[in-house]
Amino acid sequence: MITQNRRLIGIVLTVALLLLIPLIAMQFTDEVNWSLSDFVAMGILLLGAGLLCEFILRNVSNVKHRIMICGVVLVALVLIWLELAVGIFETPFAGS
Repeated sequence: MITQNRRLIGIVLTVALLLLIPLIAMQFTDEVNWSLSDFVAMGILLLGAGLLCEFILRNVSNVKHRIMICGVVLVALVLIWLELAVGIFETPFAGS
């Protein structure tokens, strides 16, 4: 139980640290220009993917299945991120 709670805390801290990268970069350069909605969207994506992988780790017993399912979650995260950033699929949600 303690290990599982540590993983949850680790996921939340990792998301916070990853979101600090563009926040700090915005202080030094004009090339990084995120709005509040960008931080919220990325936070939701990262936290959602992390919590979904945690759910998979807790409920799937076969190690090979865990790796495959978490891999699919991470590929979906990257594809959604790319779509929001540059619009590889040309949906209405695409970035500029």
